[in-house]
Amino acid sequence: MVRRHGRSPRGERVKGYTPYGHWKTTTFVAGLTTTGIIAPLVVDQPMNRVIFTQYVRQFLIPQLAPGDIVILDNLSSHKGAEVSAYAGYALS
Repeated sequence: MVRRHGRSPRGERVKGYTPYGHWKTTTFVAGLTTTGIIAPLVVDQPMNRVIFTQYVRQFLIPQLAPGDIVILDNLSSHKGAEVSAYAGYALS
């Protein structure tokens, strides 16, 4: 977060400043349909399999209709057997 090169008067050191403090991770996840966003959720930590499974169970599945298609990327949180089972249950 600091420049690697800089200018200063001859004989003086270049000073660079960086933000100090704890970096907080906030995750936003939602479903996207042709009519808009469904099941939005904000979590104040990185996404993991437990959180994603709960999201699918409590927020996403109740808003899906028969025939809806769920597409997930290659994130390891999406690869749980529970998520696949819930998604298959919701779509049938």
